[in-house]
Amino acid sequence: MNTPAVAFSPAPLPTRSSTTVAVAVAVARPGLARPPTSPLELAIRAAAGSAESTGRLVRAVSPNVRGAVRAILGAEHPDLDDAIQLALIAFIQALPAFRGDCEPAGYARVIGVRTAIATRRRERAARAKRDDDAEPDETARPSNPGGPAWDAGERRELVRDLLAELPDEQGETLALRVGLGLSIEEIALETSVPVNTVKSRLRLAKERLRARIERDPALRDAFDRE
Repeated sequence: MNTPAVAFSPAPLPTRSSTTVAVAVAVARPGLARPPTSPLELAIRAAAGSAESTGRLVRAVSPNVRGAVRAILGAEHPDLDDAIQLALIAFIQALPAFRGDCEPAGYARVIGVRTAIATRRRERAARAKRDDDAEPDETARPSNPGGPAWDAGERRELVRDLLAELPDEQGETLALRVGLGLSIEEIALETSVPVNTVKSRLRLAKERLRARIERDPALRDAFDRE
């Protein structure tokens, strides 16, 4: 007797609405007891559409995402919470591309950095448009021209803002190195590139920032003063 062939189709990937629900559930119900499962196994199940695994995975990687976004935007940034939410959704949607080269938390951290830099770019674009629409005497100027030295917090904010001017890979690599303090080897692992590529990206990023600062008297003044 011939047995009819059965066609298997992959489980549907999470949609934006389902990932938003998963993020909300993970944040709202952090104390639920679950049987132990490795993060890698959770990532595989979440990519296949498991809502339970998605929620557990989001809870596991949330601290890494939150730390990455805060490092780039700053703890007081008005869009911090929205950027964290967007980064978690982007992480879930990117799971089908996860190759397991690093821990899911590291994969999520990189996505958090990318999301934060994208937020910076949108903010800069909106600011530029406001400046274009403003009268000449209303255009924003440096907050401390000719005044006392810029403090470390102001310089740190300038560096965060300048990350948005770098090419994607250079900005991401510099942020992981300087903003989050990862080693070159850790960056190579989490971004799935060779160590020499990480070194090259860091060198190019620093050269671009140095040239950018030298071209702008206000920036040069901010970094030159003691």
